Amino acid sequence: MTAEPGADESETEVEWPVDLRGVTESVVATLGPNDLWNVAALGLHAPADADKPVTATTWGNTRTRRNFHRQGRGVVQFVTDPVDFVEAAMTIRETESPVLDSADAWVEVEVTQVESGEDGGTRWERWELRPADAGVEATRPFTINRGFGAVVDATVAASRLDVPAFDTDELLSRLAYFAETVEKCGGPRERDAFARIDELTGWRERASQRRNESF
Repeated sequence: MTAEPGADESETEVEWPVDLRGVTESVVATLGPNDLWNVAALGLHAPADADKPVTATTWGNTRTRRNFHRQGRGVVQFVTDPVDFVEAAMTIRETESPVLDSADAWVEVEVTQVESGEDGGTRWERWELRPADAGVEATRPFTINRGFGAVVDATVAASRLDVPAFDTDELLSRLAYFAETVEKCGGPRERDAFARIDELTGWRERASQRRNESF
């Protein structure tokens, strides 16, 4: 990274370093009580009105949620490595630096909780995110890789496997589809990322067992 978040405070309004539309998948680093940065996945919801702030939702009593309440800020980044995304989405990953090497851009945000509720037995909280500092590490032509998209969707399905509100057979079917997409359309890093999902969830064994039980 070229600069540490917060190193250059400017009186001018800070803007997001990338264009956001729909729900943009990102990685967020939040400082924990152990002075390490917890890295997790975070979906950014672009506002319909450009004058409104970007929002994000935390689900459950996660480290991100607790650190948001504790610190009131975090460092959002846009990573290019699917393995880094899987590690952020599905493991407890802590680092000494808030910005990963695979981040093309980062933005330090101030967060405010604006809404909360419960869905399917899981508590959620909605946050407004306002940029305080930002940086661009690399610029490159934008390319679309279906394998990367399948990895992202697979982390969502995998995270719901043990949630009672979701149908396990349907989730396993989705994971099988995403696995096939990665194999056909992904590169080496996408395949490595999906292998990590396999390792963390054991979904293939679960799918095989459920098929055997159905006979």
